[in-house]
Amino acid sequence: MPQQPIQQPPPAQRIRIRYAKRGRMRFTSHRDFGRAFERAIRRAGLPIAYSSGFSPHPRISYANASPTGALSEAEYAEIGLTAERQPAEVGALLDAALPDGIDIVDAVVARSGTGSLTDRLEASWWQIRFPGVAADDLSQAVSAFLAADEIVVERMTKRGIRSFDCRAAVERLAVGDAVTASEECATMDLVVRHVNPAVRPDDVLAGLRLIASLEPPTPPVQSRRAQGPLDPQSGRVGDPLEPDRSGVPPP
Repeated sequence: MPQQPIQQPPPAQRIRIRYAKRGRMRFTSHRDFGRAFERAIRRAGLPIAYSSGFSPHPRISYANASPTGALSEAEYAEIGLTAERQPAEVGALLDAALPDGIDIVDAVVARSGTGSLTDRLEASWWQIRFPGVAADDLSQAVSAFLAADEIVVERMTKRGIRSFDCRAAVERLAVGDAVTASEECATMDLVVRHVNPAVRPDDVLAGLRLIASLEPPTPPVQSRRAQGPLDPQSGRVGDPLEPDRSGVPPP
């Protein structure tokens, strides 16, 4: 009979981590980041927990990673440890072991009874720069987008081309302060709710192209500034780690 796999004990502690992708690290794929993160855990000497079964793997989960090529200040992961550690120590050790441009921003102990981290990620706030685009042109395109009841775009998926409405998920869309002194560069603030199928900034850009023929001369630079719970009244995106700090479950 085949030998039964060794059953691993449950983690003694779970740490939730916020990290950033900056500079050239925005071009790192999620798979490459995962390998770098596992190496950093080993270099940091953290007591990582493993799953049970014939192919044990580190207890690491990632939540709603940003697309390759996007900057981000709000990426999240959760790790399970076999022994308790101070979250600030875990964050500092990982930050020192990770490549430059992948930076640990925050780390907290996951409190029981406050729900899953993934469930708190209701929306993302993006800032998008449009080099070579005038603020007036972007403003006209945004107005046309917001005036539409529905904007159907297409995206290639693993199951082929899929069509969906990119307008319904947009909670807020506004033109930001324009320009640098050296070049014309309009900016746009976007808050998009996390729905299924997911609506990404690229889908909103496709909608702007479809509804207003907006064709930037160079690819816009996408930067996720926050993701977390959405305040429906203000349209602001909150901090998903706050319930772990306070011990108060999200509403």
